[in-house]
Amino acid sequence: MSLESTPLRAVDGAGEPDLEQVAWLWLGRLQDTSDPAQREAFHAWLHGAPEHADAYRRAEALWRLSLAPAARLASEEAEELRVLMARMDAPPKPAYRRWGAGLGLAASLLLATWLGGWQPLERLRDLGADHVSAPGQVREVTLADGSVLTLDADSAVAVAYGKGERRVQLRRGAAFFRVVPGQRPFVVSANGGEARVLGTRFEVRLRGEGAQVTVEQGRVGVRASPAAPPHELTAGQQLAYADGQAETVQSVDTAARLAWREGRLTFFRTPLGEVLDELDRYYPGRIVLLDSRLAQTRVSGSFPSQEPAAVLDALQAVVGFQRDELLGRVMILR
Repeated sequence: MSLESTPLRAVDGAGEPDLEQVAWLWLGRLQDTSDPAQREAFHAWLHGAPEHADAYRRAEALWRLSLAPAARLASEEAEELRVLMARMDAPPKPAYRRWGAGLGLAASLLLATWLGGWQPLERLRDLGADHVSAPGQVREVTLADGSVLTLDADSAVAVAYGKGERRVQLRRGAAFFRVVPGQRPFVVSANGGEARVLGTRFEVRLRGEGAQVTVEQGRVGVRASPAAPPHELTAGQQLAYADGQAETVQSVDTAARLAWREGRLTFFRTPLGEVLDELDRYYPGRIVLLDSRLAQTRVSGSFPSQEPAAVLDALQAVVGFQRDELLGRVMILR
């Protein structure tokens, strides 16, 4: 399915953000009501001016394209909220239950947009984190033993130092570690696996259901799960794992791969979907790619991380996708 040639809000043109917002409000309300008075008020607004019908038509068309990603997000949030509520020993409130299958998906997407790109749930996850970086912020933290971690944008870690080991849990995003040598192992756990060192420099990055470890200096032992055999990585090597299974060890250009610490995002023949996932950490909102085939298009380049709009311009020129901006917070690519 494709949108009409007129976008919901042109990226480089003047729009009617107030009218756009009203159209999305109506779209969300109508998914969750059968109130005749509400329907009558909607029809009165819809026929009040030609531009009202145009705005609603464009919003509805874009909503249909967004059904699948919105459904996935709603399902993920419903499950994670359920787990969080269970941990707090409190039953979910009725308002949260609506994030399941019964809620209008446009309303889900709209509310998430208003609240800052799905950040409320991220903030709930961060309740157990010790160090957090905001979207667009690269942050350096010195730990109790003198080791230094650099958080990539929109990342979070929890730290637990004990007598037997120094342990850090990567909860979101990515972190680079400069570990002070010591007798106690330094362990970074991420999505079921772990990286274990005594003293070295390396990055751990969450990737889908697994993680990716990149070594800049020294040696790092990586396990895809507690029962999996260890893999020893040396400088210039990278290993990804998921679901308890490790991939093949790769040789990488660590200067390029870790350039985010200096404000650059560098990619070589990387699927567009992965590039956008990284860029999303720096974008002041949310980037949603609707075309799964487009997500596999491989791109290369080095971009300034603090200019995400310029990066999207460059990617659009090369790949040729279309862009629609939603309420100034969500960028839809198709």
